[in-house]
Amino acid sequence: MSNTPSRSYDEYQAFRSELNERILARGTTITKRFFTLDTKTYEAGALDEKTKELLGLSASMVLRCDDCIAYHIDQCVKAGASDEELFETFDIALIVGGSIVIPHLRRAVAFLDECRAHNGGAS
Repeated sequence: MSNTPSRSYDEYQAFRSELNERILARGTTITKRFFTLDTKTYEAGALDEKTKELLGLSASMVLRCDDCIAYHIDQCVKAGASDEELFETFDIALIVGGSIVIPHLRRAVAFLDECRAHNGGAS
């Protein structure tokens, strides 16, 4: 998902995988540690993975990062988040971020539809 909503779910996944591989192959120790820290942060602890991904989604919407929004929607779906949970998370992002979040919400809902279709339907 980018600022042009034409990137499909599969294109997004392929782009992300390819570029992450390239970055990690050439990156410094700092780069690799940051990527590891990011991964570890979303593992279950006092909060379960789904809750952490919903928090990441809300923050990404407020920060207006479409790639991050797509990533967290995908992770939320994989963690079993329902559409009701996702839309309540969208509401939190709207309240915190204001109307500037609305264009990102539109793309988020479009990506959620693609994600659900790719992963076997709505929830």
